[in-house]
Amino acid sequence: MSEINRINPYKAAELFTLNHFPNCNGALLAGSVVRGEGTETSDLDIVIFDKNLKSAYRESVIEFGWNIEVFVHNLTSYKEFFKSDCERARPSLPKMVSEGIVLKDSGIIEAIKQEAKDLLAKGPEEWSAETIRIKRYFITDALDDFIGCSMRAEEIFIANTLAELVSEFVMRTNRQWIGTSKWVIRSLRNYDEKFADHFVDVFDTFYKTGDKNRIIVMVDDILKPFGGRLFQGFCLGK
Repeated sequence: MSEINRINPYKAAELFTLNHFPNCNGALLAGSVVRGEGTETSDLDIVIFDKNLKSAYRESVIEFGWNIEVFVHNLTSYKEFFKSDCERARPSLPKMVSEGIVLKDSGIIEAIKQEAKDLLAKGPEEWSAETIRIKRYFITDALDDFIGCSMRAEEIFIANTLAELVSEFVMRTNRQWIGTSKWVIRSLRNYDEKFADHFVDVFDTFYKTGDKNRIIVMVDDILKPFGGRLFQGFCLGK
């Protein structure tokens, strides 16, 4: 979507809310434009609260020169989404609500925002010893495949899997929220910027040169405090 045809994001969000949800109880504009991270391809994330809505839904539309993602809830449905987001350690809706700019408020937004902020501050549930053990095994399995692989095409995709598994392991063993896609690195940087830069550099070196050694050393260093690689004796479902 060309920026030439766009109107101001806040104005676009206000007009969208007025046109489509004139009787809603509250509305928020969230996402990259609110954080000052908007790009040419950024969309508008709008969260709507309407007490008369029977069930929650999500919809994508294009209006006012913007791609718009609208997340529509009644005054209880958002709680289930808060809960499920936190259980998977990816608090998408709580984050949108906590950072969102108010577009409309009948007196409900402050309390909902506080719910979101409290959940984010609490962090995800701690991984159990058994979960850590299972994750160690699958990281070990991917690492062994990576070490033994001699086909460049396959190495690239194994490295991708390792990056996802290892970043999740680091974040969750430190009771930090995780993310997907661009939020993987953003989450890592929010936790430890120095480690995040190292993590990127290690994988970037492999993608550029094919040198696996730095990835192998980093993964072993991460697993070491938890007992290192795990294969012998691992059992699941017996």
